Amino acid sequence: MLSPEYIQYRGLLLPPMAHNAESLEYAQNFSVEDTDVFVVTYPKSGTIWMQEILPLVLNGGDLTPIQTIANWDRVPWLEEKRLAELADKLTSPRALVTHFPYSLMPPSFHSSKAKVIYVMRNPKDILVSSYYFHQMATFLEDPGTFDEFLEKFLEGRVMFGKWTDHVKSWKRAELGDRIMFITYEEMVQDLPAALRRMSDFLCCNLSDDAIQKIAKHCSFNSMKANRMSNFSLVPKEYMESDKSPFLRKGISGDWKNHFNAEQLARFTSVLSKELEGESFSLPWSLD
Repeated sequence: MLSPEYIQYRGLLLPPMAHNAESLEYAQNFSVEDTDVFVVTYPKSGTIWMQEILPLVLNGGDLTPIQTIANWDRVPWLEEKRLAELADKLTSPRALVTHFPYSLMPPSFHSSKAKVIYVMRNPKDILVSSYYFHQMATFLEDPGTFDEFLEKFLEGRVMFGKWTDHVKSWKRAELGDRIMFITYEEMVQDLPAALRRMSDFLCCNLSDDAIQKIAKHCSFNSMKANRMSNFSLVPKEYMESDKSPFLRKGISGDWKNHFNAEQLARFTSVLSKELEGESFSLPWSLD
């Protein structure tokens, strides 16, 4: 078993399997290019899905990357150890993902024209997804009971801190037409429409045929069957997929099978208070 002792970085907890002082420094000094595209998510909000989608949108639907390159190398994380090994091999336009809040983006990002797709997901579904992920990922702390994990989540004692802090940091970012917000739920409901929005935002001008092709190959079932995308290449010592599969359900609304009335009231009360007075509204009801 690996030791799930987290490292602390500017107030955030991060798992040491993927991050260390060098990788975090590398991220801060990373030279962002104007053509770079970042997918930004709070963990368990659709990151892996976007690692499948983004290269295909950028390359017009050529399936080669999703069939030949593992997703963590295809669209690497800004803050993880792998980036230093991969950066020189990435071709423009480079696709990257990050769980960083806005304040931790490297200085070069702010002076660039790089674009951001920020994917939001109903926090109740994030909590459920994260709970199962903590059960199977040996490099994360044991989540305890659902009730205990809910409290940890609300207090921000989970990797990358509080969900509300993350969303607020990016919603307040004054990036103008450099940022696009989309929800996991929109993608579940109508993936071709979501792909069209991304294509327009990134000026890719994808044909309807290309959009349909990408939607088909980025469906949950296609990804679950793709060894380059379903995390089956990860050694058992890191992920015990017999406890819970990495790609579990790929749906929205599963939280209804897990929250009781008391937990829901507590969750809603804390989040509503933390988002009080914000200029943006959420696309889902918290209760």
